[in-house]
Amino acid sequence: MINNTQTNGRDDGLQKDIPLGGGVNIVSSGDDVDDVQFESYNDDLPGGAEELTPKEHIKALRDKLRDANAVKQEYLDGWQRLKAEFINYKKREEESKADFLKFSREGVIVDLLPILESFHMAFANKEAWEKVDPSWRTGVEYIHTQLLQVLGAHGLEEVDPIGLPFDPNKHTSVGTVITADEALDHKIAEVTQLGYKLSGKLVRSPRVKIFVHG
Repeated sequence: MINNTQTNGRDDGLQKDIPLGGGVNIVSSGDDVDDVQFESYNDDLPGGAEELTPKEHIKALRDKLRDANAVKQEYLDGWQRLKAEFINYKKREEESKADFLKFSREGVIVDLLPILESFHMAFANKEAWEKVDPSWRTGVEYIHTQLLQVLGAHGLEEVDPIGLPFDPNKHTSVGTVITADEALDHKIAEVTQLGYKLSGKLVRSPRVKIFVHG
């Protein structure tokens, strides 16, 4: 049989020493809150404080926690800032590389446009072209087709604005054609040289003749 002897709700002679950390121990002789006492060990508190009250202990610990959180937030903010800067740097590098490749390609393709014009000039005189040896003519036409396919795969498009309203920002006028039809006034009557776009950008404007009502 177990015999528990209690006096005023407390265990006689039984003392409990409970560490809280941060310079505070709870010393209890039982379960009654009236017997709770605070003991301090202040070596790790700011300024080497001695004999702090419980409230002072708590305030000191809160100050240390606040300072630690501030340092943590400073490091976190710095890391996030560096991460964002690195992402932006990589993005700028990729854009710079893409622009370099784009402009390099544009220069090569623009240099090939006179070759296309040579084909167009040869084909323009149909009477003379049809007199050329058929086998040789077929070979030249095949080469022209291949060249168009290769350049088209890199984004080159022909611009043939015949019948459209004249736009000095997109077309180069090289002459006029008189017309009695007022509806045709300032529309493109003839394209003397095709224009070209590369990936949607006009790299050479077409040369045109314009209808003029008169």
